[in-house]
Amino acid sequence: MKDRDLSLNLEGLIAAQSRLSAGNPILPVLAAKQSSTEAGISGEERVAEVLRKSTFPFELHTFHDLSPRAEEKFQTDTFCFTPWYGVVFEVKNIAGLLEFKENPPQLIRTLEDGHKDGYESPVVQLERNREFLSSWFKSRKIYLPIYGAVVLAYPKQIVKLPPAKTKILFPNLIPSFIKDLPQQAKKLDIETFQRISKELLNSHERYIPKPICESYRLSSSDFKPGVRCLTCGKIGMIKLPRTWHCPFCKGHEHLAHQRTLLEWFLIFKRSITNRECREFLGVDVHTATRILQSMNLQSTGKFRNQAYSMTHENIPAVSITGVSSHSQS
Repeated sequence: MKDRDLSLNLEGLIAAQSRLSAGNPILPVLAAKQSSTEAGISGEERVAEVLRKSTFPFELHTFHDLSPRAEEKFQTDTFCFTPWYGVVFEVKNIAGLLEFKENPPQLIRTLEDGHKDGYESPVVQLERNREFLSSWFKSRKIYLPIYGAVVLAYPKQIVKLPPAKTKILFPNLIPSFIKDLPQQAKKLDIETFQRISKELLNSHERYIPKPICESYRLSSSDFKPGVRCLTCGKIGMIKLPRTWHCPFCKGHEHLAHQRTLLEWFLIFKRSITNRECREFLGVDVHTATRILQSMNLQSTGKFRNQAYSMTHENIPAVSITGVSSHSQS
């Protein structure tokens, strides 16, 4: 029913690093965050691959990276929905020796050199998402059990202390886990099952991370402005009538401004004014106006106070890095 969305978190991290000067002290921090984000994406894609290759003797709809519209925002790595029950999978790809502590709830990772790191307990994340999904279904008068399990993406992850009550799986065990869950006498008829699945899909709101500057307390002056060329990756494309020209590789791209403005929203802030657009893209006031008005952005204010914002409904349908959601791993 739904594949993973392109990770705006990863896109922002990559874009931010490429616009910072060499030697900036925040670069190692962003690089480490990029590495852990890519590991998480790899783990989720491993689960998706297993489910794509599996067959089930009953109707089953799979939703990856699902954030249903609700009173409180939440996101599930993978949710499997059947006429009898739902199953939430919390996927982790953290190398090392893992200990699931109960009091307080915490995941401790120990590396070969003895270094320890602490993480929020996946069990707590899993239970939270189960509760949110149960509430989402109940608000539509659907009463089905919601099961769950923590999935460790690769067998190299060794569990020293498992959680007391939560199932731990590797991806290849997911299909049998789903098939072995009890199918109660009461189930959804096929029409209701299809309708609720479509409602889940339509209620999804794509996750937009906090801008890099806000998360890491960076100044906009730390970053190099300009339009990036997707072909050679260099910043400094020049606006020509109906296209952008790269002086480095001589390439042309009609919509290079869309990808660059997505970088703005992910690095600096969720809104942009005409003046900020002119300075960031290196264009005149009339070109900036045409670009901003062409991108279906949310507009507030008038004249000099007018600003354009990105929301989950108008995220530019482009990729900064030029990769698809299935190639990020």
